[in-house]
Amino acid sequence: METSASLRNYPTSPRKMRLLADVIRGKKVEDALKVLKFSKQHASRPLQALLMSAIANRQNNSEAGFEEGSVFIKRITVDSGRMIKRFRPAPHGRAHRIRKRSNHITIVLDAIHSVSAGINQSEN
Repeated sequence: METSASLRNYPTSPRKMRLLADVIRGKKVEDALKVLKFSKQHASRPLQALLMSAIANRQNNSEAGFEEGSVFIKRITVDSGRMIKRFRPAPHGRAHRIRKRSNHITIVLDAIHSVSAGINQSEN
């Protein structure tokens, strides 16, 4: 059973957030938490909190509960959010545009055994 959590309009550029999302995509939840805990990047804190939220959603919404080691990150997407536009003074009376970017993050968790069972059913 899939479980998801999302974070909207977080004020970090999607490019920086995708760097960490690519690292933890497809990993077991415990491994992903270790990677995020010891990462020095600023974007690791909200991703860690979002992953913990997805785990809590799985514990509360699932009949089977949460088994250690049996859940992995099935899908993580980082999409561009709204962009706040500001202007900065430039030489000779001109102005340069500053784009303050934000992003939307969605994490989907799934059990390892349900994915392997789906593969076995499709082979038959």
